Amino acid sequence: MGLLAGTIFDRAPRCEKCDLPETECRCPAETIKVNVLPPERQTARLSLEKRKKGKMVTLIKGLAATDNDLPALLTLLKNRCGAGGTLSDEGIELQGDQLNTVEKTLVQLRYKVR
Repeated sequence: MGLLAGTIFDRAPRCEKCDLPETECRCPAETIKVNVLPPERQTARLSLEKRKKGKMVTLIKGLAATDNDLPALLTLLKNRCGAGGTLSDEGIELQGDQLNTVEKTLVQLRYKVR
C-alpha cells in the first residue's frame, strides 16, 4: 500500500464539468480571451537608474500590466539582452545598461519608445 493510496492524490484527475477521467472527457476546451492592446497604441518609457553599489538598472515603464503579457515580454527582453530581470510595480527591470538593445527590440515589436 502506497503512502497516498486511497486519497485524492492517488486517483486520476477528473473533469469538473462531466466528472469523467480527463483522458475520457469530451467537454469543449474553454478559451480564455485576454484583452491585449496592440503595441502600436502603447508607449514604453525607457530609463536608467543607478542602484546601490553603483549597479545600473534599465527600467521600462508605461506598459499596462492588464493589457499586456508582461511575463512573455520580460522573457524575450532577458534573452535578447543576456541579462537578468524582473517585473516590479513600476514595470520591467533589467540588470545593466541595456537601453540600446531594449529600444531596438521594442521598436521591432512595434511599440512606441520614449
